[in-house]
Amino acid sequence: MTYQVILPAAGQGKRMGAGKNKLLLELNSVPVLIHTLKVFEQDNACSKIIVAIHPQDEEEFKALFIKYNVAKEIHLVDGGKERQDSIFNALKTVETDGIILVHDAARPFISKEHIYRLTKVAEDTGAAILGVPAKDTIKKVQDGLVVETVERSSLWAVQTPQAFRVSLLMEAYEKAEKDSFLGTDDASLVERTGHPITMVEGDYDNIKLTTPEDIYFAEAILRKRSFS
Repeated sequence: MTYQVILPAAGQGKRMGAGKNKLLLELNSVPVLIHTLKVFEQDNACSKIIVAIHPQDEEEFKALFIKYNVAKEIHLVDGGKERQDSIFNALKTVETDGIILVHDAARPFISKEHIYRLTKVAEDTGAAILGVPAKDTIKKVQDGLVVETVERSSLWAVQTPQAFRVSLLMEAYEKAEKDSFLGTDDASLVERTGHPITMVEGDYDNIKLTTPEDIYFAEAILRKRSFS
């Protein structure tokens, strides 16, 4: 059971306010990008890692790969204006069918257990995504006023990786390009093809580092893991 993975890493992380690519921020003195890469680099089931980058980060990223002894070959491709463009550029370099994962490089706490479960479901069904049940009450708001309380039991917060058969994801991206459709995630593109997508329950630790507050949560997760 092997897979390939795409890591979009070209965003500038403006909401993080770091003044640089947020993936270069450090957790326990190690860049976020390396934390994420090591999960896949150390997994024998991962046959190819493709990282979509901003060209200005290329030399710094390559230096990090050497510094932190990333042994598996990393395939770098130029990112695009939008995350969707970056992933499409990376997808075009995939030469074989099989299972492809798309994972936010800013989610450094993904576990191999969840990768394996997700990959297995994607092999069986063609499309699977990670998520966790919504904890909070969700309300729909318009112009600052509550319109309705949304029934929570069917709501899930979606994470990455998201896993698909390569040919299916390519079909979805080509259709999105033809229709000038910009989705919120890869699954939203695949949904438009009519192919069903299976939800696989993930872990609440699998957070995405987006704002400065997320760094505090990330450090807490690292501390928790160091004692487990």
